[in-house]
Amino acid sequence: MTLQDHESWGRIDNRVRPGISPDDYEDRLGSLEAEGYLPFGNGRSYGDSCHNDRGTLIESNLHGRILAFDPGTGMMTCEAGVTLRQVLERAIEHRFFLPVTPGTAFVTVGGAVANDVHGKNHHARGTFGNHVTRFTLLRSTGERLTCSPVENPELYAATIGGMGLTGLILTVDIRLMKVPSPHVQQHAIRFENLDQYFALVDGVDAEHEYSVAWIDQLAKGSRMGRGVLLAGDHADGSCELPDIPKGLKLSVPFSPPFNLLNQATLKGFNEYYFRKVKPGETVTTVPWTSYFYPLDAIGAWNRLYGPRGLYQHQSVYPAENAPEITAKLMETARQAGHASFLTILKRFGDIGSRGILSFPRPGFTLTLDFANQGERTVKLLDALDRIVVEAGGAINPYKDARMSPQVFEKSFPFWRKIETLRDPALVSNFWKRTALALPE
Repeated sequence: MTLQDHESWGRIDNRVRPGISPDDYEDRLGSLEAEGYLPFGNGRSYGDSCHNDRGTLIESNLHGRILAFDPGTGMMTCEAGVTLRQVLERAIEHRFFLPVTPGTAFVTVGGAVANDVHGKNHHARGTFGNHVTRFTLLRSTGERLTCSPVENPELYAATIGGMGLTGLILTVDIRLMKVPSPHVQQHAIRFENLDQYFALVDGVDAEHEYSVAWIDQLAKGSRMGRGVLLAGDHADGSCELPDIPKGLKLSVPFSPPFNLLNQATLKGFNEYYFRKVKPGETVTTVPWTSYFYPLDAIGAWNRLYGPRGLYQHQSVYPAENAPEITAKLMETARQAGHASFLTILKRFGDIGSRGILSFPRPGFTLTLDFANQGERTVKLLDALDRIVVEAGGAINPYKDARMSPQVFEKSFPFWRKIETLRDPALVSNFWKRTALALPE
């Protein structure tokens, strides 16, 4: 057994947590204690869905081999601990790309399945799980089950988005997407307020593979909700950028004693970021690393929020009242004295998810992140939850560290199906805090 930090990305609850390799976990099969374990990928979940503080974490990233790749079809078989970056480094030279990717390439494939991650092209491709043709799942009984839409389909649907609770994912088969170039022809469209964004987004999504908006959460009055809509498509085959760009890799070596991303610094940053984009539409070709993973260039950037960490709040709510709900969420945070560094708004499309507990659904999703200011921040997040739930929306569980059991149930009314299929050896802090705290 090893003792490592096993931090979540939010760094709210830092403590040393024990971990073992998948091989050691297999050696213990037959004598596993109930709720004594949980798979752990690369620690990119923001809250406590990747922790089991009364148990031991299974370090899936220790099994990180690509087992097979067909450059003709784009089918890849890999172990669960392979990162999305490793997938891309293998596939790009053959002009294949991830069909769906979140905002960091340092997520493991197992973690991408367990959280059914989404990306900037949900309106076009749905979630990550829609492109997983099958996976191998190790149950604590010792069974190795092949799961797909036709083999063990209930476990397949429960594992996609099931936050690692149904068993240890060993291998995953993914169908990658053929592209002319990994790089992106980016359309940067500056908008002056939320009304302009909502007037633009339907047309932009219909024309482009990718679409996401950065919002200045601190802007007020007639400028409220101003920002930049970053649409994109893969560049054509004549693009001369190197397949794997070599950028300057920076890193935050330690957590400063105070939050560097405060209201004063963010106000200046937001003004600069907004003004650097010219009015109207600017078209450029940008490296895939810059378009999909801009923050991956800064190692441990989460430390900038200071020693108390950060909370991220991601919600989804129906399209019909999205302008009003978006404005209300941002105004509530502003009135509470909280500034969000990464305020991201995008539309989810109508493509259904394969997972029972998948977060994306039709509507708009807003992501806000806040430096942890203790009880003040928790009260704000509770207020944001109420706004979303009353609008018929949901809160993202793998970004969460404090939602109530009642908010979880309203967000995911079919959660009991996961509980019936949960591996008895596995549980998380999140599941105990939410699902298991609800009446049976």
